Amino acid sequence: MDLNKELILSSHSPRRKALLEKLRIPFTVNAIEIDETIPDEVHYASGAEYLAVKKAKAHGILDNETIILAADTIVVYNDVIYGKPTSREDAINTLTSLSDKKHSVYTGVCIYSAEKQISFTEQSEVKFAPISDEEAGYYFDLDNPIDKAGSYGIQDWIGFVKVEYIVGSFTNILGLPLAQTQQALLSFLQDDK
Repeated sequence: MDLNKELILSSHSPRRKALLEKLRIPFTVNAIEIDETIPDEVHYASGAEYLAVKKAKAHGILDNETIILAADTIVVYNDVIYGKPTSREDAINTLTSLSDKKHSVYTGVCIYSAEKQISFTEQSEVKFAPISDEEAGYYFDLDNPIDKAGSYGIQDWIGFVKVEYIVGSFTNILGLPLAQTQQALLSFLQDDK
């Protein structure tokens, strides 16, 4: 894919960077810190997209040769959003709350330039096997998921031994739905011609 523009990934996530590299397009990383609070009036299914748009727009006014790609991921179970854990105890509580249950993973993506923006949300489902407090603590000490929505990474130990099944995009659960992002970028660029 030839962008003919500068693509900037607005994310601190090493997983998003690694995923975007799989598309074999040149990009740089420049993430701007934002308040990641989702307002009460924003439905949880739209929360990740709300944050992705906010991250993209935080870059301000762009020149005509720049495209921002921003994304955010949240985990939802029983209408409760599980973001990044604040502590070991918080992570253990989250994981045991998700234990033996199916939850949703939403990733919002925003592609933004001086001329336009498009955004979308991808949803996947993950079903965990039972997770004990001891297993959750072991996982935290092993892989330190402090920067991961829902207190886990599906590519980590817990994903290999405790995920019974997923429905939907695997890369979405990692933090960037690649097939959908590539199609959105192609559509975004096609509109420029």
